[in-house]
Amino acid sequence: MMKKGLLVGLLVLVLILAAVAYLFVGSEEAEIKADPTTFDVIVVGGEPEGVAAAISAARNGAKTVLIESRDELGGLFTYGMLNFLDIPQGESGESVSQGIFKEWHALIGNSSVFDVEQAKAMFRQMVEAEENLTLLTETDVQAVVKDGNKVTGVTIKNADGEKTLTAQSFIDATQDADFAVMAGAPYFIGGEDIGIADKKMAVTLMIHLNDVDWDGVRVAVETEKFGPAAMSDSAAWGFVELTHVYKAQEENTRLRGLNLAKIGNDYYINALQVFGVDGLDEASKQEGIARGKREIENIVKYLNAEFPGFENAKIASYPSELYVRETRHINAEYQLPMADVWANRDHWDSIGYGAYPVDIQAQTPQDYGNVVSAPKQYAIPFRSLVPREVDGLLVVGRAAGFSSIAAGSARVVPTGMVSGEAAGAAAAQLIGTDRSFRELSGDASAIETLRQTLAKQGAFVEHIETTYPYMGEWYDEPIQALINYGLIFGRYDNDMLVDNETTLHAFTKLMYDTIYRANRTYFDANEAAMNEVREVVLAADDIALTKDNAMSTLTAMLALSSEEALLQDARLNLALGRVADGALLQLKDVFAIGEAVMYFERK
Repeated sequence: MMKKGLLVGLLVLVLILAAVAYLFVGSEEAEIKADPTTFDVIVVGGEPEGVAAAISAARNGAKTVLIESRDELGGLFTYGMLNFLDIPQGESGESVSQGIFKEWHALIGNSSVFDVEQAKAMFRQMVEAEENLTLLTETDVQAVVKDGNKVTGVTIKNADGEKTLTAQSFIDATQDADFAVMAGAPYFIGGEDIGIADKKMAVTLMIHLNDVDWDGVRVAVETEKFGPAAMSDSAAWGFVELTHVYKAQEENTRLRGLNLAKIGNDYYINALQVFGVDGLDEASKQEGIARGKREIENIVKYLNAEFPGFENAKIASYPSELYVRETRHINAEYQLPMADVWANRDHWDSIGYGAYPVDIQAQTPQDYGNVVSAPKQYAIPFRSLVPREVDGLLVVGRAAGFSSIAAGSARVVPTGMVSGEAAGAAAAQLIGTDRSFRELSGDASAIETLRQTLAKQGAFVEHIETTYPYMGEWYDEPIQALINYGLIFGRYDNDMLVDNETTLHAFTKLMYDTIYRANRTYFDANEAAMNEVREVVLAADDIALTKDNAMSTLTAMLALSSEEALLQDARLNLALGRVADGALLQLKDVFAIGEAVMYFERK
């Protein structure tokens, strides 16, 4: 009996100890789960791209926090008032921006224009619907915490004070890749990748008016008073002659053709170009806003007097932020080149598609910008979201791993939301592993898992085979080489006019720009000769381009002793050898010569 009692006592003691251990471990796990500073994924930036990234991560089971310095979400759409959507449409004619972008688009009415306040509310609604997602607004990033080259934490400051949050993965969705740069990610600014360090596309201050007569605007469309235009019940666009007939009062500003959005009695116009603004300098941006406001007053006076429907229009408000099109570009594991866009190229690690025309906006009041091409659709590789030299981090939006020319298309927000959704899903996929995004970007099996996850979420990731202009022609590669540097333009119809003849002036300008951008070492060593030849040729009357004057001009530009020295280069010999002596050169011949001088070295 005594032994039985002892056994019972021991059993009770074991049960008590087990219960205590369970309670201790359970409470510790609960404390970890409730830890407000430890997360699986941290997204920095409440732009639309950041919203998509945070929602995607949370839906895939990641404990996620979204950090935004402003008081609400939506960034460019809501604080910049950019409410005219550039929706990329693929070869089928359907939008290639699906998934979370499509959800948000449905919430705001599936239109090409939207109400700014409704957009802000729908971003907030989507975020608050995710139980795994914490939103921190009016919160500034103070510092990045790293272990070696891996980001492990971020120090933030808000009304509750300063603290450090930690996570396994981070996503930078700021407009300018601010967080990635703080973390040490390499980058270039503007057109530095194509030899144009001071390339700065115009910024825009949106115009917000009340009391426009829509029927009056219809008169302007029908009469083509300001050139060809079109309109729907909620939008009007065209009126390109305004660029020439309206004379800006403020220096370094210009009014282009109108993109006009109608939301009730609110009218938003994307048309005012403000030049010379540094998108990375707050003082420069504020000066640009002030200059833009002054010019908007002049624009409205002109519209009141000259544009049907605007007789009683008045300024309703001003946006608090500029629409800045380009600043930093992060150096990524794969820098998407313009040739991929031109060739509608798919990639094994495609996580979505872009399809918007490659719109390079004007950089000065003296130029009008260019549309480089209008792709069917092209893949966004996962590798283009992975910055070099820094682990634990992805970059989405306009600052991701695109060349400065390719970014003319990939920068649009719907494409950025596609990449944001993929980044969030990828971050969630790494939970519980010790793998890096860099390792993931080289693993075909893991990428296919990610693509399947995205497909289940409604994203468009299906691989596509298609064609592109001049595919397989002997001048196909020269076109791709030159288009990578923004040296030639197919515009909206992708017509390079390859069979057209050209002139000596055009040839000289193209050769000069090609060597300057793509063969800079040679240019720098022979700059005096290059400049002298260019000045002499352009000062003379223009003439048709023949093989003879092309060879003599190029020999002088390259500072060679003879045309025989020119032909010692195998590429140039091949390009020039296709043209009969004395014959006129066609553009396809010029393109081949242009590709050859990219690689030219004096023997």
